[in-house]
Amino acid sequence: MRIAIGSDHAGYEFKDAIKSHLREKGIEVLDFGPNNDEASDYPDYAKIVAEKVSQDPEYDLGILICGTGIGMSIAANKVKGIRAALISTKFTAESAKVHNHANVITFGSRVSKIEEVLEFIDIFLEADYSEESRHKRRVKKMDEIG
Repeated sequence: MRIAIGSDHAGYEFKDAIKSHLREKGIEVLDFGPNNDEASDYPDYAKIVAEKVSQDPEYDLGILICGTGIGMSIAANKVKGIRAALISTKFTAESAKVHNHANVITFGSRVSKIEEVLEFIDIFLEADYSEESRHKRRVKKMDEIG
């Protein structure tokens, strides 16, 4: 598995912790910035990661972190082929994968603790995309929008 990751300044510390956590599990993680915690604009990094996931078959998932996770989610969802989901609970972590077939997940460093985020990521990664026709139909409809 190969994951593209990015953040803004507010998510920089979480990004490093997430990279370490995933690499300990043997997952390849490519960091698309920023490289420090100086002020930066989340749409820039959301676009880079979302385009990697949508256009490069080598990337299985994108992870984005900003202060709330909202801005990253909105920006990433502007890229065709992206289904970005803001994760804030165990339930949303599982549902984003199973029901919505999310291919980018976002987190808020100012609203979640890093321990929770790592647990949410594990839940997401362990879940499977649903093959039920109702979920596949809804995902297809989402992909046809825009």
